[in-house]
Amino acid sequence: MRVKAINKLGLGYDAVAALNPEIIYCAATGFGEGGTHAGQPAFDDVIQGACGLANLVGHEAGRPEYPPMLLADKVAGIATANAVLGAMVHKLRTGQGQYVEVPMFETMVAFTMTEHLGGHGFHPPIGPAGYARLLKGGRKPTPTKDGYLALLPYTENHWNAFFSALGRKDLFEKYDLSNRHERNKRIHELYDDLRSVTANFTSAELMELCRKLDIPVTEIYSIDNIHEHPHVQSVGLFEPFDHPTEGELVVMRPTALFGKTPSRITRHAPNIGEDTNELLQAAGFSKDFIAKAQAPG
Repeated sequence: MRVKAINKLGLGYDAVAALNPEIIYCAATGFGEGGTHAGQPAFDDVIQGACGLANLVGHEAGRPEYPPMLLADKVAGIATANAVLGAMVHKLRTGQGQYVEVPMFETMVAFTMTEHLGGHGFHPPIGPAGYARLLKGGRKPTPTKDGYLALLPYTENHWNAFFSALGRKDLFEKYDLSNRHERNKRIHELYDDLRSVTANFTSAELMELCRKLDIPVTEIYSIDNIHEHPHVQSVGLFEPFDHPTEGELVVMRPTALFGKTPSRITRHAPNIGEDTNELLQAAGFSKDFIAKAQAPG
């Protein structure tokens, strides 16, 4: 909800803080309230387009593309949780609540540009933006004789061992892989050579080799079969959960593992409005105020 709209409802920070000065109040906005686009409507697609992500995803095809997930929503959600935790640390130390704002647009610009500032990380710029090793012609899933792998020789020793084991020591000698900067200048050519070699071997052969050489590698899973991943199954990531109105669901347990305070899902996903009264009362609003706010008209 936009700040102006929630203020009209009498639920803005000033109104809430007057009732509970120690509250931590977080507004997750589309665009920061201090900027030119403050108050503009913003959904995941809009933010992906505005922050440079859609252009980045589609750069090789020559047209912007959205990644097929609600990436901006999820990243902004994580940033919001982190911001609230920071405010909670401050409150534990001082007893003070505060207003926190997490703008989705600024969050996603920072998320996208962290590795892609490139030459724009200097003033004046010393080159174009973008991390060349990840851009056009760079890292991609590696083709094999019968499919694809995510395979990444990274160090000089990795490249030497990998090319040597496959009978292509000449490719290791072709590049100055001891010099990271020289290697990155020819990274697209290097990856082209890598793909030309791996296409002659099966995925199973390359998996076995990479495991032996301690080179990072994995089969490529899909959203349809990720639940079959042996590690996913061994750690019980997907769990059954009984919902009071929707029946038996499959949920993902919390992934963070705490030694002293193990986490688990204790409440079902609420239906629309199910927790409204509880949340408003926790914020300090009286039952009379809540009843009036919910009254028709």
